[in-house]
Amino acid sequence: MRDEDKIELSHGDGGKLTHQLIKEEILSRLDSPALLSLGDAAILENFSGRLAFTTDSYVVNPIFFPGGDIGKLAVSGTVNDLAVSFATPLYLTLGLIIEAGLSFGELRGILDSIAKTAKEAGVKVVAGDTKVVEKGKGDKVYINTAGIGVVSEGRHPSSIQPGDKVIINGEIGSHGVAVLSSRQGLDFSTTVRSDCAPLNDLLNCIRDLPIRIMRDPTRGGLATTLVELSHMSNMEIIINEEDIPILPATQGACDMLGLDPLYLANEGKVVMVVPKDMTEEVLIRLRSHPLGTRAAVIGEVTRKASYPASEYDGHVFLKTVIGGLRPLGMLTGEPLPRIC
Repeated sequence: MRDEDKIELSHGDGGKLTHQLIKEEILSRLDSPALLSLGDAAILENFSGRLAFTTDSYVVNPIFFPGGDIGKLAVSGTVNDLAVSFATPLYLTLGLIIEAGLSFGELRGILDSIAKTAKEAGVKVVAGDTKVVEKGKGDKVYINTAGIGVVSEGRHPSSIQPGDKVIINGEIGSHGVAVLSSRQGLDFSTTVRSDCAPLNDLLNCIRDLPIRIMRDPTRGGLATTLVELSHMSNMEIIINEEDIPILPATQGACDMLGLDPLYLANEGKVVMVVPKDMTEEVLIRLRSHPLGTRAAVIGEVTRKASYPASEYDGHVFLKTVIGGLRPLGMLTGEPLPRIC
């Protein structure tokens, strides 16, 4: 097949071209013995510990953007959902819905990215499915993934307490700006690259520490994630604007476009709540890893809330650089659709 060749509807009819597509393009790129039999289900080894299971779908537009692509995003996003749940990611499934007309060059780029990211994360793609829809009935390619991991005994979220610190592993908002700039053809003086990355190796650095809870602030951004944490714990959280890491180029793009970086999606960030006496140890370990060099304490759990939160608002406040307190609620309306 030549790179200029396109996916046709017949590649999804279950016949010769389907088998050719799967064997020559997909299996050849994914180093996974479990896939080779092309059975109806993957047979996995017995597990020791509790299982964590997650699923997600990816419809990002465009499918390639600075710092990543839909394939890297799909693997990273699913791995991260497992990792922040205190699980060791092991296996993924891969469902491809391809629009007729997608070039084989684009498909190969996505599959190579999936293989590279899965290898980096130490996970195996063990089952999958491929469908082709008519041109105009999709948008190049959609990906669905499911992930399985194992939670070690004794590892589980614990209750957030007053005095706990809120930590993030680096700069916020880069993924949202990278996708938007690529989608709209915006040319900033400095290219903003997505932070898309699997986080399980980073989180292995703090596996033995008593982390209260972890979340990845994807859609809805940092602010929405903190509101969710506040709502579930009925605790008040105050974060400090001057302590939140953000790249100057990202902040400049947000200022230009009228976007609030607190509500932009991230794909390589983890927010965690840790006991106060563990703060320095957590920071030291995170900063020793390439994905955590800009780790910072951004706020604190202050007290038990004196009244219940509403359905979509918690008790989260931003202490601004001028000293005021700005209440933060969940994202209302999607400023950047198709972001993941």
